[in-house]
Amino acid sequence: MSNNSLQKIILVRLLIPIICFLLLETSVSYWVTLHYVDKTHDSWLLDSALSLKQEIKIHNGKMYAELSQNALEIFTWNAEDKTYFKITSKHQGVLAGNKELPTPKLNGVEWSRPVFSNSYFNKQPIHSVSIRFKHKDLPEAVYIHVAETLKKRNEMATDILLADLIPQILFTLLISLYLFKGVIRGLSPLHHLTDQLAQRSPNNLSPLTETHVVTEVRALTNTINQLLARLAKASATQQRFISNAAHQLRTPLAGLKLQSEVALRAKNIESIQPSLQQMQNSTDRLTHLITQLLSLARSSSLENNHLLEHLDLHQLVREVCIDWVPTARQKQQDLSFNAPNQEIWIRGNAVLLKELLANLIDNAIIYTSESSHIMVQLIAGEQPCLIVEDNGSGISIEEQAHIFERFYRIQGNQGIGCGLGLAIVKEIVDLHQAQIQITPRENQQSGTKIQIHFTL
Repeated sequence: MSNNSLQKIILVRLLIPIICFLLLETSVSYWVTLHYVDKTHDSWLLDSALSLKQEIKIHNGKMYAELSQNALEIFTWNAEDKTYFKITSKHQGVLAGNKELPTPKLNGVEWSRPVFSNSYFNKQPIHSVSIRFKHKDLPEAVYIHVAETLKKRNEMATDILLADLIPQILFTLLISLYLFKGVIRGLSPLHHLTDQLAQRSPNNLSPLTETHVVTEVRALTNTINQLLARLAKASATQQRFISNAAHQLRTPLAGLKLQSEVALRAKNIESIQPSLQQMQNSTDRLTHLITQLLSLARSSSLENNHLLEHLDLHQLVREVCIDWVPTARQKQQDLSFNAPNQEIWIRGNAVLLKELLANLIDNAIIYTSESSHIMVQLIAGEQPCLIVEDNGSGISIEEQAHIFERFYRIQGNQGIGCGLGLAIVKEIVDLHQAQIQITPRENQQSGTKIQIHFTL
């Protein structure tokens, strides 16, 4: 089990509070029990001290203490500990008992209640009680001190600690075992999910089964299934793209091969000219297709990581239009640019937006006849709008539903287009979270009008 194991993290986060609680409970229980043990022993000490009061006598005006056999038996009730006593007065000194037994100072002590203290005697720790006894028959107050060693107290404290701690340790071990098995059982759906994924082939993108999956793990399986669905869709799109690209590349290559064979069989330069012209057309088409494929690949690769920056749409569109004027003139077409005399700022990627407009203008040049008019227009506002309009044959309502699909070409068009231009446009529009639409021209004129609405 690794240091970052979920199983270990769960066990640690569950066991630490439990262990801390058990330790706290054991400590509190121990100190409470010890308090009452001390209280009981202190009560026995006090009873012993009180029993000595009746042993104080007066003879010839002097006080003395003579312990009877019953009084001595009181001090031998505990065979495990040694008991000591001392009876003193302020003027007569020690009346009876161990003279060296340490006692509290007489002055500065509140004698209205018993005084308990801890000290050492004969190199052993002792616990003592001291009381002040004053009777009308006595000439002065008498101080009675009784002490005992702590062996029985310490043994009892140890017994209490073990009696309380051992069950707690066993209880902690049982809880740990139960939690360990519970965590393993709770994480079994994750292990089952891991096994499912480990046994899969790279090409298996089918959804994971959710049989006997708990709610928390189901959220994970749902996320994985959504990812698998997106991967399956992306894989299918990639396969379709490769198939279509191979098909599109095959046509101009086949034309090149055919025309080269015809040229090889020709006997003079005049008969080679038509084949060379066809080879040039196939080469132009192949070059255009490869350029479009590279553009599509570039836009797709930026789908999740494209950089948007503030740019002047007016300046960008103007530069692209200037670049395409020579191409339009070669076909004797008129390319115009109409925009307000102001900057139009949007968030976008300059490279992709130039690619977008270039494809729109390229499509308009390819699919319109000579002497036609192509107009590029910009409209400022909260949602700046880019319009590319031509007066060609136009796009039917039925075709408009498919023109943004890859490799889709309008039936009957003879241009060198490969059906990728508008697909690239749509991807770039989506990357900029813009809206694209095809609308009829004003006054029911023929042609195509494409509008793209940007957000600031």
